[in-house]
Amino acid sequence: MTAANRVSSPHILFLKQFLDRPGMVGSVIPTSQTTIRALLDPIDWREVRCVVEYGPGTGVFTREILRRIGPDARLIAIDTSERFIRYLRASIADPRLECVHGSAADIEAILAARGIAQADHVISGLPFSTLPRPVAHAIMDATHRAIRPGGAFLIYQYSRFVLPFLAARFARVERARAWRCVPPACLFWAWKQADAPLKAASCDADLAAE
Repeated sequence: MTAANRVSSPHILFLKQFLDRPGMVGSVIPTSQTTIRALLDPIDWREVRCVVEYGPGTGVFTREILRRIGPDARLIAIDTSERFIRYLRASIADPRLECVHGSAADIEAILAARGIAQADHVISGLPFSTLPRPVAHAIMDATHRAIRPGGAFLIYQYSRFVLPFLAARFARVERARAWRCVPPACLFWAWKQADAPLKAASCDADLAAE
């Protein structure tokens, strides 16, 4: 039996964490591969050096990000759940990944402690609609400061609640709906610069621009 199996199976662990902390875990099941690809495909990952992920859970996005970034890039996954962090450390053996038990609001301090000035992109599945409003604002403000010029804040949610938070801080916000997700997911790409390049993404019946 592997260390990850001793912790829990990913689906059981995810369900337990949702039941224990529904306000911090945005769904009862992990995000679908269709949604993962839809959110990540528009980004050109070739020049990425540092990515931060909020709320990695059991690592469905984490594994796909690692598959896309280069050998010298870094992925810092931040989660307030010790169970999720332990699971990720036990189940993913990749030197590019660092799992941090902490708050997304502390992203600047987390980066600074590792000698990183800013991240290229930040990815989040945190349920902003259920977070305390001061916490949501603190995360948004810190994230905007922590992203380099030309970078983006990528978010997947199950409502449009987060849109005004993004529009108030980022120069350009693009959004789409991934229909083959239960419930359908709202996808957001919030760019720090209005003229930041966006890699062309295919739009089909499962991904509709809004």
